[in-house]
Amino acid sequence: MDAHLLSQYVLSGIVIGLLYSLMALGITFIYSVMKMINWSMGEFYMIGSYVQYALLATVLGPERWYLALPLAMGTVFLLGLVVQRVLLRPMFVGMIERRDEYATVVTIALMVFFRNLAIVLGGPNQYAPRDYARPRMLGTLPISGNRFVALVATLILLGLFALAIKTTWVGRALRGAAQNRVGIQTAGIDVLRLDMLAFGVGVALAAAAGALLAPDFLVYPENGAISTFKGFEIIVIGGLGSIGGSVVGGLLLGVIEALGSVFLSAAYKDLYGFVLLIALLVFRPTGLFGERERTV
Repeated sequence: MDAHLLSQYVLSGIVIGLLYSLMALGITFIYSVMKMINWSMGEFYMIGSYVQYALLATVLGPERWYLALPLAMGTVFLLGLVVQRVLLRPMFVGMIERRDEYATVVTIALMVFFRNLAIVLGGPNQYAPRDYARPRMLGTLPISGNRFVALVATLILLGLFALAIKTTWVGRALRGAAQNRVGIQTAGIDVLRLDMLAFGVGVALAAAAGALLAPDFLVYPENGAISTFKGFEIIVIGGLGSIGGSVVGGLLLGVIEALGSVFLSAAYKDLYGFVLLIALLVFRPTGLFGERERTV
């Protein structure tokens, strides 16, 4: 294989890895602040893809794709606020004794509910948004217009997220809540509101991934299952709770899948990331950027 072709596969892996990292970032962000795993993240991804498709197909048209993405994110953000306020807040106000079990049951119930609701409303059909951008060249890699738009939008979202977390008061408060929930409450900050905001932002990132990947992975009730699987793979590779690890893990997974498909077999693409995951768990159980929990 010549260097030109190899560079194309590596670039392709980097592109898809960045798109994967949006989902993983949402999962690890919610975990960092609320200390819970949201098993229904794939369904928020699915809802984002449906909202984006519905807007493009009925109201906006494919030429206004740049409006559909923030509207899809905003819709899922508001839905996330309601879900957190009604279903998850009881965990943090002393109404639930076994918090971890409660979070698992509630988020799995949400997963089943949203999937069946999608089937009732849209049927078991698969939908694909129309192309809304022309094909481009990315270095040596010819890339579809939709995927190029998804790449640019992902880079912008990751940049805005990093900027907000590092420079704004709310971002610093969220980082403080991730490090010590009790400590930040002693400073007079309402950690329950931060929980609601973190959940809304986390699921909105998942919705963005769903909207951006809809042209490639299609829109149907179970399309969040694979993305959830990839997201959890990435956060284990990068380290649970590590935001930077989510991005690095996504890039690594994308490149491993791309190269494995070329040098081994494309039929086992999903297996290569799993092998990497097992290897990391053997040699570094905390992931690349995770830290071992300290107890006293």
